[in-house]
Amino acid sequence: MKAKPVRWRPLSQVGFTLIELMVVLLIIGVLAALIVPNVLDRADDARVTAAKTDVSNLMQALKLYKLDNQRYPTAEQGLQALLTKPSTAPVPPNWKSYLDQLPNDPWGKPYVYLNPGIKGEVDVMSLGADGQAGGEGKNADIGSWQP
Repeated sequence: MKAKPVRWRPLSQVGFTLIELMVVLLIIGVLAALIVPNVLDRADDARVTAAKTDVSNLMQALKLYKLDNQRYPTAEQGLQALLTKPSTAPVPPNWKSYLDQLPNDPWGKPYVYLNPGIKGEVDVMSLGADGQAGGEGKNADIGSWQP
């Protein structure tokens, strides 16, 4: 049995046809359409988780502040009282530095501090992606009253 000779094509004829390229681009497009929405949802989930963690850490710092000073900072003193000793009344008698820095929420906005709170004695919350009270999904408020 004799082997068939290999036929070489000239270099000008080597490559992919337009149809082959279009099929590959179509496959890549379909895969991207299936994967990209899932990746974008994960980014929103990560921001929500980060906001919940920040709110929890701020509440822990506020509880330490209350243990040392028998009260939470006033609404006027705000969360800044965790960084610098308030000069407005009531001045805390046993103030310490409770945080190295005051974080912004994952959407770049400051956390909201309410004293008295709506859901508890004090509330710390992020207003979500839209920066407005209320909302659903990624725009929902994330607060200290949530688990």
